[in-house]
Amino acid sequence: MTEPSHQPLSLSPTTMAHLTKPTVYNIEDTNIALLGSDLEKRVREHAGDSEAAWDATGSEEGLRIWRVEQFHIVAWPVENYGSFYDGDSYIILYTYKSSPEAKSLSYNLHFWLGQNTTLDEAGTAAYKTVELDDHLNGKPVQFREVQGSESPQFLSYFPKFTSLKGGAATGFHHVIDLPPLDIHKLYRVTFSRSPSTTTAGRFSSTLVVREVDPIAKSLVAGDAYVLDKGFEVWQLNTKQSAGQEKYKAAEFAQSLAGWRKACDVKVFDEGTSGVFQFLSEFGESTGLLPQEAPVPRDAKLFKLSDASGHVSFTRLAAVSRDLLASEDAFLLDDSTVVYVWVGKRASILERRLIVQYAQQYLNEDRQSHGGGRRGLGVPIVKMEEGNEVEGFFRAFGTE
Repeated sequence: MTEPSHQPLSLSPTTMAHLTKPTVYNIEDTNIALLGSDLEKRVREHAGDSEAAWDATGSEEGLRIWRVEQFHIVAWPVENYGSFYDGDSYIILYTYKSSPEAKSLSYNLHFWLGQNTTLDEAGTAAYKTVELDDHLNGKPVQFREVQGSESPQFLSYFPKFTSLKGGAATGFHHVIDLPPLDIHKLYRVTFSRSPSTTTAGRFSSTLVVREVDPIAKSLVAGDAYVLDKGFEVWQLNTKQSAGQEKYKAAEFAQSLAGWRKACDVKVFDEGTSGVFQFLSEFGESTGLLPQEAPVPRDAKLFKLSDASGHVSFTRLAAVSRDLLASEDAFLLDDSTVVYVWVGKRASILERRLIVQYAQQYLNEDRQSHGGGRRGLGVPIVKMEEGNEVEGFFRAFGTE
């Protein structure tokens, strides 16, 4: 792989050309930290340097969510927690005690980018996340979340996570609104059970429901699906789908049909003759696509330092906790998550640039491996020395 370049990042000419109008954010863009950019200036002009929404934020345990709306952040209704729209960007703060005896609060701070969010919304979410981090004195662990590749920690906050099409710019119906009877919506249903990134030995289970394009290439072996036709709700259980997924898909299908009059639920199991009826809704000769097998990758450790008078970003020969130094910032890629670790005595420049280098690293890593989803959606987790998440130390393979 070609190592990432050592120059500070800047917005591409294509991005700059679109700054004057709302445009869908290109998740491949390497620069959403935006420090010093024209987009940051626009965010400042619209939202100001002081955010009233942060008043008293982080003073008690619990979950808080805000959505970006035209450069401003707006509190997301509690009844909508767990539901996110692909045209939006959100900021999520989870405040907790690391142990019952802890005297101070800890924070996980996420910004979530929908696949159809605009550049302005993505930029505002990234900038305001940094602002909230400053408001909390740099204590939060920061997570960049991309739709479809959410971290286990993020999903663990919700017993049910749902991503839907729509958003603030296009208008949307509340998730429980009665829909018309001529719709054709497809949902992929999975069940996530993941180890907590904050508490060793703890697992979190989440029902994950994603609205996907109602086309043949959305049907992948191994998952359960629900097709909402308005007057009927159809469920497809693939052979490789887990029992929990089938059960949860049935719950979701019944919830869609529950408040409608004369709405039937039909269940189709892969391998039976009736499944042809479900698949034919997506065209002739439709079949299930195979799941992509994960590609094994070795962990990699990089150091960002300006100690020599210029910024250097270099890969280290070994992956060891002993190489972490308080004077620098580091990037650890364990193939599923990119961890960004900032030493207590790291310089302001190192603190500002490390996330941008992480994003550039992912983009160049993706290009060097022939494209694919990896570089686009891998979670980036940023933490300060002394506030590490559990998964960070496990990624070294020593615990």
